[in-house]
Amino acid sequence: MNLSALPIEAQQTELLIRSGGPFPFAKDGSVFGNRERLLPRQNRGYYREYTVKTPGSQGRGARRIVCSGLEAAKPQACYYSADHYASFRRIVGPAGSLAAVQPSGQ
Repeated sequence: MNLSALPIEAQQTELLIRSGGPFPFAKDGSVFGNRERLLPRQNRGYYREYTVKTPGSQGRGARRIVCSGLEAAKPQACYYSADHYASFRRIVGPAGSLAAVQPSGQ
């Protein structure tokens, strides 16, 4: 899924991930265990989870971004979940950068 197609809150969260924070929730950046086994299997500590704010939701809501890699601010891949880990879509962007947002219509 193209980063520009995600909700604006997800785009903002992705930018925070690449800047190293600060994050709005204490659990942001914590290890994601991949218990659902929907993401490629990796050793514990390879995935980290981040909250995507949901307007009107009390607390963290259900939306998340999970990123892979050993350096939190330089993830190898990030995945968006709108349904609290029931499904994931890999986030893509322009060549060479997951973080850049493409202009509309591209």
